[in-house]
Formats: sequence, C-alpha cells, structure tokens
Amino acid sequence: MVIVKNSSYEYKELRTNVFEILSRLDDNLIKEGSKVIIKPNLLTASRQDKAITTHPLVIKAVTEYVIAKGGRPQISDSPPMGSFDKIINVCGLKDALHGMPVTIREFKTSKPVQTEGKFKNIELSTDVLEADVIINLPKLKTHSQMGLTLAVKNLFGCVIGIKKPQWHYRVGENKNLFAELLVTIYKILSPSINLMDGILAMEGDGPGTGGTPRHIGVLIGSNDALSMDMLVCEMLGIKPLSIPINKIADKMGLAKDFTVSGKVPAVKDFIMPSSTDLLFGPKFAHKLLRRHLTSKPVNIKNACKLCNECVKMCPAEALKNQGKHLEFDYERCIRCYCCLEICPHAALKKQEPFLKKTLERFWDLRYR
Repeated sequence: MVIVKNSSYEYKELRTNVFEILSRLDDNLIKEGSKVIIKPNLLTASRQDKAITTHPLVIKAVTEYVIAKGGRPQISDSPPMGSFDKIINVCGLKDALHGMPVTIREFKTSKPVQTEGKFKNIELSTDVLEADVIINLPKLKTHSQMGLTLAVKNLFGCVIGIKKPQWHYRVGENKNLFAELLVTIYKILSPSINLMDGILAMEGDGPGTGGTPRHIGVLIGSNDALSMDMLVCEMLGIKPLSIPINKIADKMGLAKDFTVSGKVPAVKDFIMPSSTDLLFGPKFAHKLLRRHLTSKPVNIKNACKLCNECVKMCPAEALKNQGKHLEFDYERCIRCYCCLEICPHAALKKQEPFLKKTLERFWDLRYR
C-alpha cells in the first residue's frame, strides 16, 4: 500500500500526518530498544527553501514517533562531499532536533555484502546493516542522470564517502548498469518504512543547485520503496518504466501491484531534466555521438568561485582548476553530473549540443 497525505510544513499539521502514516506502516516493527536508522537525503549544505535536502521538520516528526515507540533513533547519511556538521547546521536539522534524545552522525564505517548479481559484493554502512529498522526519508527531486531521485535512489547514501565516486566511475556512462547497482542496494537493505518529503519538491536539472523548487504539498509513505517510486511517476505524469531504476527493478521481478490510500494530486507540466543515453550505436561512433548528441556539464560565467568541490568529487578526474577557470576534459567525462549535484554555488549547468537541440525541435514539429 502507498499512503498519500496532503500536508504543509506547519508543524502541528505535519506531525499529525507523519504520525498517522507511520502508525499505519509500523505494524509493531519498532519495539522498545530497537535501533532505528533514519536515512534522510542530506546531499549538501543547503537551506530548506532550496528543496535539496529532506526538510528537518519531517525528520523531527519521524524522530518523535520513534522515541514515542521506545526506539533508539539515529539519523545518518554519507554526503558525497563537504562537512556533515555544516550540512546539518545549514539545513536546520541541528536546531530542529535540539535537546532530543537522538544520535546524529555521518556514516563512517562499512563492510562488504555478498550479492548474487554482477557486482559480487557491495560495501555498505555498518550502522545500516546492523539496524533493527530502517526508515528511508527521500526528497522528491529530479536527477540529471537517473531522471528522478526517489526512495530507491536515496539508499545510495548508505555507500560511504569516496566509494560513491568510485562506483560512478566503475559503471561509467551506462545508466542501466548504475540503475542495477541502485536496485541491488535496495534489495540488500529493503527499508521497513519509506516516507517521502514531497511538500516542496524539485524539478528541472536536480538534484543539486541546478534544480528548481516546486510546491506539490504531499507526504507519501509505503513499506515498499519501489511501489512508492512508481506512484510518484504516475503523479507527475511520467511513465514509471521510463525511469531506469524502475525499469531495471521491473526486469528483476521486484515490481508489485499496490493499492493507494488518499488522494493523489495530478501534477501538471512537471519539468524533467534533459537526458540522453550515452552508450548506443556502434562503438566507433561513440566519440562523434558524445560530441554532438549528448549533454555536458559547463560553467556558468562569473558564478564559479573555484572552490574545487567539483574537482575533488569528479570520479573520472575530468575537471581541473586552471587558476582562473575550470577546464573540462569531455573525453574523460562520464556524464554522471556529480559536479552539478555538489556545486554549492549553482555555477554549473547542463548544456545541450546544437545538433541535439535542432533534432529535438524537428522531432517536436514533425510529430506534434
């Protein structure tokens, strides 16, 4: 079942809605003394109105529910770059949870988990693997590589630190392979409860500063993360299987029929990120296709502060700080758009090649 509740961030209303959703999903999962990992989206140090991180009041309400049930809550994530303390300060989480009996800490240690798929083993956070209950708190956002970053994608935060860009580099430009990695992590962790912050969502070139906040006004809960993600696609007017994660999960036999409780809003004209599959056609043509038909990250003039966050993050080492400007090596660039995700100054954007835009306009005119 997927539960949809209209909500705002006004705390009395929000807390009531969160408690109602969780009580319907809990089914005595959280017991006295249970170690409960609460995994929000804490991508980067960003204010609440930017819609980049799970809203701190949603996290607060979930934490209060866990405490009321006698559980031992721990709020954790592993941001790809930057200080965890700075993130929880800037997004308002530290203030929201002040004085509450809760542990807030970054995922630091991990251990390998054997898998039956092609990845053999995947190192995941020790805290998560040892938890009695996992509560997954994604933010409803777009994602330049995966289309959307929802409940299944949010679990990639359980891969700690530098291992994230290592995985990006290993799977390269193959979206379906990256999607299979994400679905494999989801299968391993299988969070007991998922609650999505879709009150202030993000559209456009998310999931970082390149995206645009958009009010949708919903909280969505489910015991099954994939069902939740499928419903969100339907709500946004997007074919669920057009999203690589959903498509791969469906091929792996994980998609289930589900019922919906509550009124699902019809979101009109939701803006998805521009997206192009990078590995298609014969190999000898890939270089030409990459140059003329695929998007690429570029600097926004005068916005870059040369802080080097993107240079340090780039898994392909395709970025260099030349002192006065950034230099991109597009032959090395794997179009993972990690640089857009973590740029704190909104100084990067996706640029569409002229030929690609021309062909898309022709297609729209021809088949409108």
